[in-house]
Amino acid sequence: MGSETQGLTVKPAEKRPRGAMTVTTLTKDKGSSQQVPEEGKPDEEQPVQHITSSHEHQSQNAPISKSNAILLVLTLCGAAFLNTLSVQAVVIVLPTISSDLSIPLARQQWIVSSYSLTFGCFLLLWGRLADVYGKRLIFIWGSVWVTIITIIIPFAPNEIAFDIFRGLQGLGAAANVPTAIGILGVTFRVGKSRNYAFSFYAAGVPTGAVVGNLLGGFVGQFAGWKWIFWILAVFAAIVTAAASFLIPRPSTVSPEANAKGAVDWIGGTLITVGLLALLFALTEGNIVGWSTPWIPTLIVISLVIVAIFVLWQRYLEKHCSPATSAGTLLVGRPLIKVSVFKNHRFAAAMLIMALFYSAFNNYLIYTTYYFQSYLHLSPLETTLRFIPAGATGIPIVILTAYILSLVPGTTLLLFSTLGVAIANALFASNPGPARGLSGVQTYWAFGFPAMCLSAAGADTLQPVLMLFTAQSLPQEDQALGGAMINAVREVGRAIWLAVATALQTAVERKARAEGVSVVGTYHGIELDEAFWRGLRTAGWFSVGLALVAMGVVAGAFRGVGTSGGRKR
Repeated sequence: MGSETQGLTVKPAEKRPRGAMTVTTLTKDKGSSQQVPEEGKPDEEQPVQHITSSHEHQSQNAPISKSNAILLVLTLCGAAFLNTLSVQAVVIVLPTISSDLSIPLARQQWIVSSYSLTFGCFLLLWGRLADVYGKRLIFIWGSVWVTIITIIIPFAPNEIAFDIFRGLQGLGAAANVPTAIGILGVTFRVGKSRNYAFSFYAAGVPTGAVVGNLLGGFVGQFAGWKWIFWILAVFAAIVTAAASFLIPRPSTVSPEANAKGAVDWIGGTLITVGLLALLFALTEGNIVGWSTPWIPTLIVISLVIVAIFVLWQRYLEKHCSPATSAGTLLVGRPLIKVSVFKNHRFAAAMLIMALFYSAFNNYLIYTTYYFQSYLHLSPLETTLRFIPAGATGIPIVILTAYILSLVPGTTLLLFSTLGVAIANALFASNPGPARGLSGVQTYWAFGFPAMCLSAAGADTLQPVLMLFTAQSLPQEDQALGGAMINAVREVGRAIWLAVATALQTAVERKARAEGVSVVGTYHGIELDEAFWRGLRTAGWFSVGLALVAMGVVAGAFRGVGTSGGRKR
């Protein structure tokens, strides 16, 4: 390759000290939107790159050692770790929190959804802010916010206050995740190094699930659910301190930081209000009844607001002011580029992420209800039954990092979606102890394989789609890309959980109206058969979500090759 390729000047890395990782400096010429890595050296020898563009200015004076690169990835993994930990630890003690705060069953989903919704709604805005004002700054302040709010949550006196603070916790987490993905995207070049970086970032998810299960079970059982949040705050403080030392400081401030219209505040307001209104209507419909006039009205209004957001983004993208000749100004940039969805595989990837994680999240939620609200198991007993999920996830992540460059992405995605479909099918087809089998027998026949398959599917799919997204977007949009893939995941699972809960409560009410209530006992405790019928209906609904995701994979990702292979 010559020194000039497609408007891009490639500067060779400076001579590096022994033991350091090679840094490839890419300088984007005016008018170019493409990144071209230096060729001719094995990928393993130069896994780290720093990008110089009008949107991201990294320190380029010194190479990054392997040890610092590893510590950086581990620190960024803290974002995925804390995000999963904040959800899974609370899922384990969901019935306990609901009992202490007198939260009815139909509104218990808000304990999880209030976090997921604000997390999903603000991801796009935080991703854009990170691209403009600096990923390091947003990551650190997001971690500080999570630390403070997590300390406050246990002092919430009632359901409303608890849900509000959980939402504020998700707001801070939304600043961490896209910036972490963005930092990885601009630091590691395409190839095996990026495969390993993203895969080990994804390892934060199963690790968070394992620790969340243990934290929710042991701490919730012996110290109380409030201590779970205070321990979470300690973890968040550690991530904050590590990020302050390990994330490189930018050498200059982004020129966009002082540009008028660099952040689309109007779009951020529209999408946040629209999605919040939609989920609120879907949730409250289970309580006040779907025939209540304001429920369908609010759903229509929320969908109209979301449609206006899409049209506004299209307008900004078409009328966005170009950069000046000095490359220092960009005005009126949209929050998301609607045009990227013209790439049918990118659009399909977003849909798969939303459907898959809806099915996966529903499995975790309704399995917890089954263990604690149906079988009346303690949080600790529930934790022990969830351990196989996390124990399976960690080796799967390591294996996925290795096989990403060997196995076609289509195969990995089909395996993932099929795995979570089977997991939900096993849950929904579980006959339950009321049919003559003990709880232990039904767990090993249905619960254990479902736990393993669900975790294996989730921890294979996430790095594949994260890599696909990172490679589909330009460098200046890496944080925004990380925001998009997490936004569709969180908003999707919050919305579909509301729909699944509506189906569950409808079936349960119908069963009670038919006189179905108690059928048999388990350890001397009566089993609520109407409740179990509702849970099984939600399980079969989740099977449908996973199978639709699988169909999208088969249709849109046919013929997709491996990730990170070297192009000749």
